[in-house]
Amino acid sequence: MIVTQEKPLEEIMNFLTNAKNVLIAGCDGCNQPPRGEREGKSLGMILEMAFKEQGKELSTTHTTVIKQCDDKIAREALSPLMENVDVVVSLSCGIGVQVLSDVFEGTLIVPGQDTMMLGSEEREDETITERCSACGTCVLGSTGGICPIARCSKSLLNGPCGGSQEGKCEVDKNMDCAWQLIYDRLKAAGQLDLMEEITPAKDWSTSSHGGSRKIPKEMMFMDRPRREMK
Repeated sequence: MIVTQEKPLEEIMNFLTNAKNVLIAGCDGCNQPPRGEREGKSLGMILEMAFKEQGKELSTTHTTVIKQCDDKIAREALSPLMENVDVVVSLSCGIGVQVLSDVFEGTLIVPGQDTMMLGSEEREDETITERCSACGTCVLGSTGGICPIARCSKSLLNGPCGGSQEGKCEVDKNMDCAWQLIYDRLKAAGQLDLMEEITPAKDWSTSSHGGSRKIPKEMMFMDRPRREMK
């Protein structure tokens, strides 16, 4: 899931300083927590009340989109509602904000949320844990299903840094050392021999960081060349 956090009301209001008519667009995609039509309606009411307290008028409408990251879906869902709209407040992740900005170039699109991370939800202790950095070359098959890029503070690929103590990270003593978790998982699975394999330096050109890549859809479904077995 894409973990998001609602922006402070004051920050959203600053985006709307010169606006009269605002459309609040929820997103039913992969955000956590989800913010769709109900959340859009609530935010609209709060914004109208906040502006009224300042002696200003603000009119809001609200809707939701199946997924704002699809330009065709976003255009079809929102185009009928865009007449006289000064600003759109997007309740999607940062991707949706950018897609709407491309689709509706003449209208200001602003974020209602901050995009935090890719994570998983642990319901028993009510936490969300960062699990993936979308690095493009997944090593989970040799690390017991635990990502060293996302879960190691130093993103080390070949074992711990040596600073961990009693299974805790030297950067944050309240955080488990990712490589201790990897070791324990591989040991339990009888696969400690995988720790002896050397992972080469990562090719960061495949990462989601460091540039706006465009990947043809057909490439997402093509098999990569298979390596020869030794």
